[in-house]
Parts: sequence; C-alpha cells; structure tokens
Amino acid sequence: MTSNMSANKKIMEQAVRLWIDADACPGPVKDMVFRASRRLGLPVTLVANRRLSLPPSPLLAAVQVSQAPDEADHYLAQHAEISDLVITADIPLAARLVTKGVAALNPRGEMYTAENIQERLALRDLKEVLRSVGAVTGGPPPYHNRDKQAFANSLDQWLARHCPHQSDQRS
Repeated sequence: MTSNMSANKKIMEQAVRLWIDADACPGPVKDMVFRASRRLGLPVTLVANRRLSLPPSPLLAAVQVSQAPDEADHYLAQHAEISDLVITADIPLAARLVTKGVAALNPRGEMYTAENIQERLALRDLKEVLRSVGAVTGGPPPYHNRDKQAFANSLDQWLARHCPHQSDQRS
C-alpha cells in the first residue's frame, strides 16, 4: 500500500463524529443531523456558548463554552479529528478545519475544501469591509427549502463515503 492509501484506510477505520457549531445553526440542519445520527449510530456533539436542549439520545452531547468571542470555534478546531465532519457557517473556522484536514460543511450544503476556502475567506473579508463603510447591510439570506435539500444531499454524500460499513442502515 502507498502511504496515501494507508492514511486513507486509517481515516476510514477511525470512528466518525459529527460536530455542529450550534450558536447559529438552523434548526432543520440539526434535525437532519440528529436523524442521520440515529440511522447510522454516529455520535454528534453540539458546541455553543449557551445552554442547548437536545432530544434524548445517548449519541447526542452538548458542550457549552464561555461567552468569549470565538470560544466555540476554538473548541471545535481543537477537538475535531480528521475522520469527523463539522457543520458550520463560520468561514474562518472552516479554514482552520480544512487546514487541519477536517471536513467542514456549511448549512446550505457547500463543502469547504482546500480549493475553495481562500476564495470564501476573501469574499467574507470584502463583505466585512463593505459593511464597515455602510455599503452593504443585512445578514445572510433566509434559509429556504432548497438550502435544506442541498445540505441533506451533501450530508448524505459525505456519510456514504465515510461510513460505508453503515450505509446498509440508510433509510
């Protein structure tokens, strides 16, 4: 086996954990992740700077971090492993994760990759500058059904690739 194949095999053998950057994650995304967790028996950890209510399940856990800026991001960047998937809309966090080799998926279904993360960071920074001078206002667009569907599709694709031994449990 080549070293790259060995590394990929090792990743596939590690337990997969799903992480949610929960401070601003849409409810429908959490619900989809919880269903996938039940279906495949995957642990999910939500990280937020506030107390979270979770449905009863031994697979679900919540971590409450301090109110300090970016504390949830720091926690996720430190604890997520290369075999894991982190759901986040936070582009700087996604950049940290991608650099570490951790998969990151936004709630609208876009996978952050080494190929697209620098462009996403540059666009985010540009928008921040434009907002600071009053040229652009408002937040992200509303979360629509097409966003839910795109997220569901991307999540299913990632799970099919990274949890093949569990794919026969999919409904």
